[in-house]
Amino acid sequence: MKKWFEELFTNYAETYEKEDYTKGTLQEVSFIEKEIKRDKRIDVLDVGCGTGRHAIELAKRGYKVTGIDLSPSQLRRAAKNAKAAGVRVEFLRKDARDFSFKSKYGLVIMLCEGGFPLMETDEENYRILENCAASLKKGGKFVFTTLNALFPLVNSLKTFLNDSSVTTRTSKLSFNISTLRETSVMEFRDDSGVKKILRCNERFYMPSELSWMLKTLGFRKIDIFGCTVGRFRRNVKPSPREFELLVIAEK
Repeated sequence: MKKWFEELFTNYAETYEKEDYTKGTLQEVSFIEKEIKRDKRIDVLDVGCGTGRHAIELAKRGYKVTGIDLSPSQLRRAAKNAKAAGVRVEFLRKDARDFSFKSKYGLVIMLCEGGFPLMETDEENYRILENCAASLKKGGKFVFTTLNALFPLVNSLKTFLNDSSVTTRTSKLSFNISTLRETSVMEFRDDSGVKKILRCNERFYMPSELSWMLKTLGFRKIDIFGCTVGRFRRNVKPSPREFELLVIAEK
């Protein structure tokens, strides 16, 4: 039986690209470029690459990029997008919970909840971080975004999610303050117009949790910021105002 996130991305590539949260690619990639000092010698791994928007933009700017994703539908769209853009990106079907590129990349990115923190157990989420860390060379950087647990402790998740999505509607939403998990029912139509109803389970994270996990994985410098789509910055402290956290870790 497929997990909810597998079912979501089974036939969702075209619809995904219409979502509001996919519109910040150019600024996000510019921020990432600045983080690596625009060093074109750095190979990049994009974990949970989806339809390839970050991977393709980095390739346009001269970087060698590999994108991995669990969804064949998303990967087919990514390959099509790369061809249309006239760039080469290596797209591979891999599960973020089970991949290995031992010390191969100078930069690993995992944006817009590219796998982490969609898993239904904390152990699976940790395994994703573990695999990303193992794929980095010494001195490499890991840049990722995740759900900010500070946000739902102050704000209404239901209001935020239903206002910020163009194709999905969320109901029966519950946030457990003990486990920091959100469960909900998502309704949407896939690329063929078929209505789907999914029971979702996502994990929100406190900045202190992320710091601890990354330290156990050998990262020597960890910076965590609040962030919004298309506005990645280093001067935004984590707070209940931002729905996501931006994590920058150096190995």
